[in-house]
Amino acid sequence: MKILVSDPLAKQGIEVIKRQSDFDVDVKTKMSREELLQTIGEYDALIVRSETKVTEEVIEAGKKLRVIGRAGVGIDNINVQAATKRGVIVLNAPGGNTISTAEHTISMMLSLTRNIPQACSSLKNRKWERKQFTGAEVYGKTLGIIGLGRIGSEVARRAHALGMKLLGYDPILLPDRARAINVEPVDLDTLVSKSDFITVHVPMSEQTRNMLSVRQFEMMKQDVRIINCARGGIVNEAALLDALKSGKVAGAALDVFEKEPPLESPLLDMDSVIVTPHLGASTEEAQVNVACDVADQVVRALRGEPVPFAVNVPPIDPEIYRELKPYLEMAEKLGRFQAQYPQSAVRELVVEVFGDIEEFDARPIRTAVIKGFLEVFLQENVNYVNAPVLIAERKIAVTERKGQMLKDYANLITVRAITDRGECSVAGTLFSRTTPRIVRLNDFHLDALPEGVVLICLNEDKPGIIGNLGTLMAKNSINIAAMTLGRTHRGGAAATILNLDAELGADLIEQVKKIQHINDARVVKL
Repeated sequence: MKILVSDPLAKQGIEVIKRQSDFDVDVKTKMSREELLQTIGEYDALIVRSETKVTEEVIEAGKKLRVIGRAGVGIDNINVQAATKRGVIVLNAPGGNTISTAEHTISMMLSLTRNIPQACSSLKNRKWERKQFTGAEVYGKTLGIIGLGRIGSEVARRAHALGMKLLGYDPILLPDRARAINVEPVDLDTLVSKSDFITVHVPMSEQTRNMLSVRQFEMMKQDVRIINCARGGIVNEAALLDALKSGKVAGAALDVFEKEPPLESPLLDMDSVIVTPHLGASTEEAQVNVACDVADQVVRALRGEPVPFAVNVPPIDPEIYRELKPYLEMAEKLGRFQAQYPQSAVRELVVEVFGDIEEFDARPIRTAVIKGFLEVFLQENVNYVNAPVLIAERKIAVTERKGQMLKDYANLITVRAITDRGECSVAGTLFSRTTPRIVRLNDFHLDALPEGVVLICLNEDKPGIIGNLGTLMAKNSINIAAMTLGRTHRGGAAATILNLDAELGADLIEQVKKIQHINDARVVKL
């Protein structure tokens, strides 16, 4: 089998392929679009970095193409949809830069607290200003780590070695796993209010955008320091600038920005801000790691072996897929629900399949639940290949069970999330094998649409709640697309579920909770 490398790749990655007797590798960099189109047809796999644009046209020209590998994380230069349609596996190497980014974070933190860039610039300008650059120690200080995945965990290990106290916030990591790396698990508000240093290591998503903004800065300690080597936009730059100007934040170390390059950013004019041009993964070792990782995965994929970081679904029998597809989509939504609704870390997921879908292998449905669950939290693409691997890494148990034919429903998928605070159960079905509905939430029987922004209120079965909710939504110009009610018995506990056409901010959710007879309100995005 033949592999084409069309962008510069560390020689160690090339050697991984050359050591395999059944593979030939050609390195042809800086090809024009026309040259690539003429060449790709003879290759079974293509390895790129960021330069080569793997368009639909390129994929169509690759008649033998089975695998596309990206030596790095981002896949913006690859038309994944076109590859999936053709049954071409797309994979990347998200773990190769872990150590480099963790070390860069520690370097930025130490440089920030000791004023190293400023002092270096001053002395190079032939000034001797020792008193001006008096710094602080990190020993004994509290570091708050937002996100305890691969990079956040490595930052924790290094900060612990420096004698720092560690607080961690990660909704997907179990508390005992955090404690195993000497991190005290806390909620986000506790972390921001008790930390001397705060570093973020989460992906950019709707959930993490502006994760540190005006409200969080107001809660922080005086003279807190902020480090962001993750993604621009997680820290609201306007709010950070105001906090720096007011003196609430003593300094910030930024490797990433909302807009890159940030040449017009006023943060560059602040003496208390140190910056680098997105260098977190820019080490020789990281480039070798991603090259070796992607080469190894491409070889495995061509041999038909499992690969941990495929970013699309490998092809399956079309007829089986047609039958399973609506159930898999329902299962993903239930997984996404359980990633957002419980208010404690999930230790175990139990997937139960009942009714006429028992004739199918339950494992794809189980994997679909995992995929939906993990997509809420993780930066790397989650799919049916890597979902079981990623959930196992996080020590979250997942089991599936089959039941029996049902009286009330022709089919039913139930997902139970086991947490330290108890169990949350949600169930979905398909009407006429095509129309998805959430039909149970714990003790409540429902008929809710699993789509878009869903507001879930737990309330007492009293008059006026629907009217008050409608009035509040109208005042905030939020349209209610659908509404579902459920109750255990007349006058008892009840659930009110609204499908909304717009997102709710934190302040509006708090207003919902203040409505008389509403005991709790949560939002999930499906």
